[in-house]
Amino acid sequence: MDKILVGLKRVVDYNVRVRVKADGTGVETDGVKMSINPFDEIALEEALRIKERGEANEVIVVSIGPADAQQQLRTGLAMGADRAILIKVDQPTDALGRARALLEIAKRENPGLVILGKQAIDDDNSQTAQMLAALWNRPQATFASKLELNGNMARVVREVDVGLETIEIDLPAVISVDLRLNEPRYVKLPDIMKAKKKPLDEISLQDLGVSVAPRLEELRFEPPAERQKGVMVEDVAGLIAALKDKGLL
Repeated sequence: MDKILVGLKRVVDYNVRVRVKADGTGVETDGVKMSINPFDEIALEEALRIKERGEANEVIVVSIGPADAQQQLRTGLAMGADRAILIKVDQPTDALGRARALLEIAKRENPGLVILGKQAIDDDNSQTAQMLAALWNRPQATFASKLELNGNMARVVREVDVGLETIEIDLPAVISVDLRLNEPRYVKLPDIMKAKKKPLDEISLQDLGVSVAPRLEELRFEPPAERQKGVMVEDVAGLIAALKDKGLL
């Protein structure tokens, strides 16, 4: 195939403890380390491996977000992507808005495969890939833990509730990936320097002619209630008594 399109979302790094803003209007991001969504990093790694096997000519990474998202796109270029596209958005977006924006990029680039992470660790919606496939009118395979290409066909092993499911889909298609698909490579300093010379195009929503305004209004954010201190018991009888005191038995 000619091109693979990979979506990268900018999220709070998974090693950082997420904190709610004091005014309850959202999650604190000032001074917080931001990274590529881990599932999207796996998606990019798979695209790069496909290209390295000679089954694709170009890997394009695309992100939807503020100008700061260029940092994550540059990381994707350092990993090995050929070029990057930033759809500059300063407002919040939802899954449908992101899918519509990605659809316009897919129409322009005409990739043989679109690979996304199965979900983002900030909202955990797991919706964008499915919506993109529906809007693009292309086959989809979600939660992929193994991917094999054979001409115009993709064989995908999916992780489902009862175990593993193997399906075959025609290309072009949309695939969302799971954790066990691969382990992303480390970015080396020489690759970071080379990435600065790779093309990164910025596109506005007006250029795409789409609206990404969310359809749900988020009124307030609150942290989860603090866990109560545990109680140590001496034996099984003490455990049963403690459970009875709490009305659990």
